[in-house]
Amino acid sequence: MLPNDYQPERYQELLDEKLANILPGFAAMGAPEPEIFSSPPHSFRMRAEFRVWHDNDDLQFVMFERAKPREPITVSAFPFGSDGIQAVLEPLRVLLEGNHTLRTKLFQVEFLTTLSGECLVTLVYHRKLDDKWLQEASEVEQTLNIKVIGRSRGQKLVVSEDWVTETLHVDGLAFTYRQPEQAFIQPNATVNQAMLSWARRHAKDTEKDLLELYCGIGNFTIPLSKHYRRVLATEVSKVATRAAQDNLALNDVDNVAFARLAAEEVTEALNGVREFRRLQALEPPLSTYDVGTVFVDPPRAGLDSGTMRLCQRFNQILYISCNPLTLLDNLRAISETHQIEALAFFDQFPYTHHLECGVSLIRRGAYESTD
Repeated sequence: MLPNDYQPERYQELLDEKLANILPGFAAMGAPEPEIFSSPPHSFRMRAEFRVWHDNDDLQFVMFERAKPREPITVSAFPFGSDGIQAVLEPLRVLLEGNHTLRTKLFQVEFLTTLSGECLVTLVYHRKLDDKWLQEASEVEQTLNIKVIGRSRGQKLVVSEDWVTETLHVDGLAFTYRQPEQAFIQPNATVNQAMLSWARRHAKDTEKDLLELYCGIGNFTIPLSKHYRRVLATEVSKVATRAAQDNLALNDVDNVAFARLAAEEVTEALNGVREFRRLQALEPPLSTYDVGTVFVDPPRAGLDSGTMRLCQRFNQILYISCNPLTLLDNLRAISETHQIEALAFFDQFPYTHHLECGVSLIRRGAYESTD
């Protein structure tokens, strides 16, 4: 997403084009009319990263077109970025430009911000960092009221903290998240709030348990936990799992258990194919869960065949996807047992061809009356 892509006057037109390209595939699956959740046309990205371009005494933040990797595009303003990114972008550049210690072999600058006003900046170097760097970076923290991390090969220096704390407001409720520097974070916080609200509205089988695959830092886990008896959430990343545990405590959630397993391993465990030591201490034990709904938010490649078969065992599948094409491929298989009850599109990435999708699928005959 380059500065020249910013066309706020065309926002609705570009969103309509994306929808027109993808809707026929879902209509062919018998999907109902979708809900559409748009994005603010500006100040929507909570994360951003820029390369650093050195030209004698000048230092600039730049981006590159893929077709022109040797022609830097100077970023003097970044209207896609959150208010926090926009507020600190130029003051930080000026401070770095005038500081020999901080600018020497500086390669990249990364921003992580929140709706609640926090900003974490990671400075990436092609050199080893020392105490002098730490001292100068600490002054930048205090001057700009931000948090600063330094990284180089095999090295990470944290001036104060390596996370930000976000508060999302969903359906009149406030949910607090510790977001570590390297964990996956939904990039558009405003649209993320709409996604959380949509998922809560479509929660079913609330007298039963929820199984969540790819839970990350607990983005969906925590709001959905209020709708189920118990939640078993799985995630393979150590960083994300630790943050998720912290976030349970921040939100006083006590009905969620985490298992650090990949989706494929969860499938093997539930099918009795393998036993995992990481599950031996699970409390309550895996065998006691009465799962009615499975929630999945997989990577762009979608679900593998084994995970799809696992999902088909349950009455409801709540599926969030960042890739409509792999979602459609998965739905063709899942539709053998489930039908689409609800469909939504979330414009997480304005001015690009990407769309986030939400689908609620119900197992055929699952909720038919027995009278």
